[in-house]
Amino acid sequence: MSSYDESNLQLDIPVLLPNIPDEHDACVERLIADLAGREGVSKVHVLAAAAGQPARLCIHYDPANISLARITEIAESSGARLTKQFGHVLWEVNGVQNSSRARTVTDYIQQMPGVLEAVANVAGPVRIEFDRSVTSEAALRKGLEDLGVIFPSASPALAPEHGEEGEEHEHEHGGIFGRNTELIFSFLCGGFLVAGFASSFMVSVPIWIPLVLYVASYGFGGYYLLREAIESLLVGRFEIDFLMLVAAAGAAVLGQWAEGALLLFLFSIGHGLEHYAMGRARRAIAALAELTPPTAEVKRDGNIREVPVAELVVGDVVVVRPNSRIPADGFVTLGTSSIDQAPVTGESVPVDKRAVSDIAEAASMASDLSAEFRVYAGTINGGGALEIQVSKLARDSTLARLVQMVSEAETQKSPTQRFTDRFERIFVPVVLISVGLLLFAWLVIDEPFSASFYRAMAVLVAASPCALAISTPSAVLAGVARAARGGVLVKGGGPLENLGTLGAIAFDKTGTLTEGTPRMTDVVPASGVTEQELLEAAVAVEALSDHPLASAVVRDGAERLGGHTHVATADNLQSITGRGLVAEIAGDKVYVGKAALFAEIDGSPIPIDVAETSENLEKQGRTTMVVRMADRYLGVIGLMDTPRAAAAGVITSLRTLGISRMVMISGDNSRVADAVAKEVGLDEAMGDLMPEDKVATIKRLRLEQPVAMVGDGVNDAPAMANATVGIAMGAAGSDVALETADVALMGDALERLPFIIGLSRRTSRTIKQNLWISLGMVAILVPATLFGLQLGAAVVFHEGSTVIVVINALRLLAYRDVI
Repeated sequence: MSSYDESNLQLDIPVLLPNIPDEHDACVERLIADLAGREGVSKVHVLAAAAGQPARLCIHYDPANISLARITEIAESSGARLTKQFGHVLWEVNGVQNSSRARTVTDYIQQMPGVLEAVANVAGPVRIEFDRSVTSEAALRKGLEDLGVIFPSASPALAPEHGEEGEEHEHEHGGIFGRNTELIFSFLCGGFLVAGFASSFMVSVPIWIPLVLYVASYGFGGYYLLREAIESLLVGRFEIDFLMLVAAAGAAVLGQWAEGALLLFLFSIGHGLEHYAMGRARRAIAALAELTPPTAEVKRDGNIREVPVAELVVGDVVVVRPNSRIPADGFVTLGTSSIDQAPVTGESVPVDKRAVSDIAEAASMASDLSAEFRVYAGTINGGGALEIQVSKLARDSTLARLVQMVSEAETQKSPTQRFTDRFERIFVPVVLISVGLLLFAWLVIDEPFSASFYRAMAVLVAASPCALAISTPSAVLAGVARAARGGVLVKGGGPLENLGTLGAIAFDKTGTLTEGTPRMTDVVPASGVTEQELLEAAVAVEALSDHPLASAVVRDGAERLGGHTHVATADNLQSITGRGLVAEIAGDKVYVGKAALFAEIDGSPIPIDVAETSENLEKQGRTTMVVRMADRYLGVIGLMDTPRAAAAGVITSLRTLGISRMVMISGDNSRVADAVAKEVGLDEAMGDLMPEDKVATIKRLRLEQPVAMVGDGVNDAPAMANATVGIAMGAAGSDVALETADVALMGDALERLPFIIGLSRRTSRTIKQNLWISLGMVAILVPATLFGLQLGAAVVFHEGSTVIVVINALRLLAYRDVI
C-alpha cells in the first residue's frame, strides 16, 4: 500500500531475503542501516509478520530527494529483492524542450492513477515509478503521447528496468517541420515581425498589411506558448509561459503589436537555446552509449561470423582486432594488448591486458577477476589482437549501466533546484497578483488606463523568472555529464552539490588508500646470514601455502632472488593456527611465523637482535615473519599493504581544494593504520574498528561538518550510507559498488577524487552565479519598468539573462582536471 503525506511518500514493501529465519535476522538489520542513513529517508522500520502476511519493511522518504528506484538499488545491493509490484521506467523522449514544459509533464504524469513518482527532465529522460496493480507501461506511454511527448527508438541502456519494453514507437515528426518545428516557428515569427515592422514605414502599403504580418508573427511565436500554457493550467499551475502569453496579449490590446511580437520571438528563441543547451549536455552522455560497436566478430562452430552485439550471449568468444573497440564485457582468453579504458574508467594511461591461465575457472568467477584480465565494452584495444569470452549481456555491460545510471541521475533534483522550484510556485502567483494591482494604478495616479496597462505588462515580463527556471538544472546536467566523461558516476544533483560542501573526508584503508594486496617491504637477515639464504628458505615454505601473505612472500621473494638462483623445494607443510608454518627442506625443519611462535615451540629461543628487528618493524605497521631453519635463525621478513603511489598527491590536492580534515577509519590494527596515515599525510587514523564503529565515527564527524566516506562499496556500505556523500572506488569492476554509492569512481583510481570535488565546487559556484544573474536581473528590471523602461527593452534584457545563464552552465562541460 502507499499513501502520500505532504512531501513524504510512505511505502510498505514486502522484503524477500533468502535463507533468513525471521525479520530479526542480521541481514534485515543491515538493510535498515543502509537505508536509514540516506539523505531523503526519514524513517525505516519493520512491520512484524501477521497472519498470512510476511514481515514488511516500511520506508518513509521524500521522492524529491531520493527516488524509489534508488531505494530499490540500495536494498538489492544489501542482498534484498524488492517486490515486482512497483515498476520503474526510464524513457528517452522528445517534446520536453524547456523547464516549464518539464514541470507540466511531471505534474501531468503524477496525476495519473497508479503513479508513485514522476520526473520529466529538460530534453529527456522521463522517469516514472508506478504500481503495476493499478496501471501499466502502455497506459503511461499513451498518456504521455496524448500530451505531445514523442518516443524515438529506445536505447537499450534506457530500456525499462524489469524487461517489459512493450511496443516500440518510432515518431519521426514533432510537428509539420519534424523535431525542429518549434525552432522554425520562432524564426518564422521573427521573419513576420521584421516584415510587419518594415511595411509599417511604407506609405504605399495598405494599413492592414502590417497588422496581418504581426498577427502571423503572433501565431507562429505563440503556438507552442499557448499550448504549454493551457497544459500547465489543466494541471493547476501558473507557469512562466502563461505570464508571457498574458504580456503579449496585453501588448496587442494596447496596439503595441511589434513589441508583443518581439516578446514572443525572443521568448521562443530562448526556449530553443534552452533546448539546445540541454541537448548538448545530453549528447555528452549519449556519446557514451554509442561507444560500443554495433557488431562483433564471434567464434561459433569453428567459424568467425559477424553478429549484432545485442545477440551476444554469455560464454561467446569474440575476436577483437588491433585498434578496434571492445564489443562486450568479458575476460581475455588469448593474446596480450594495452587497452584505453578512459571512456569507462577515466584512466588516462592504457592498461595492459593478458589471457587467463584457466578459462573455466575464470568463467566461474568473472566478476572477481583482477583488472589485468577483465575488459569492458566500449573501450579501445591497442596494437595486439585479442580473443575475449563474454561475461555480460550487452544490456548489462558496465558501460550500459553507467549510461542508465547517469540518465537516472539527471532526473534527481539538487537542493538548490528544489528550492528554486518551490520559489517559483510562490513567486509566479505573486507576480500575477502584483500585475493585477498595477492595472488599477490609473485610479491612484493621474494617467490613462492604457499607460497603467502598458506598465503592468512590462513589469510582468521583467518579473518572470525564466532565467531562474533554467539556471540550476542546466548546471547540474552539465556537471553530471562532465563527471561521467571523466570516469565518475554522480547519482544526481544532490550528491553533486553536497560534494562541494565537504569539509572532511574519511577513507577506508585497504583497497582505497592502499593497493589492497600485501607487498614484501623489508628483508633483514640475521647476523652471518645472507639475504639470498633467508629468502630461499622463506619462499620454499610459503610456496606450499595459499594464504595471501604467503603469495606475497613467494611473488616478491622470487623477484628479489631473480632467475640466477635455484630455490629449494620444501615438503611436509603443517600450519600452526594463528602463528605460522613449518615444513621440511632437505630434512631440516623450517619455521616461518610470528615472533611469539618461537616461545611456544622446542628449540633455541629467538635472539635479542632478531626479536628487536621484528618489534621495530611491527611498530612501523609491518606484518612480520621470523624464519628459523633447524636451530639457526635466518632473519625477519616484513610485509605491508603499501599505499597507492598517487595517495600522497591526492591528499595534497584535496587540501588545496579546501578539505580541512582527512582521517582513516580501518578495521586493520591501529599501528598499521597509523603507519599508512603518516605516509600519505592524513590528519588522523583510527584502527581496530568494526563496521558499527565506522558508522558511529562517521555520525560524529557529520555533526561537526559535511563528511564523505570513501570505500569499496561493500563492507563500507553502512558508513557510506551515513556520510553526507558515499564514494565508492573501482566501481567499474563491482556491481555492488555501483549500486551502493552516491558517487562512484569507475576506475580503481584515487586520482579522480580531487577531480570530482573540484568539479562539484565549480558547479556550485556556477549555480550561485546563475541565481545572482537571474534574480539580479529581475531585481533591476522590475523597478526600471515601474519607472518607465519600455516593454521592448525589458524583453531584450529579460531574454538576454536566460542566454547568459545557459552559456555559463555549458562552460562546465569544458572543466579541466585539477591534477
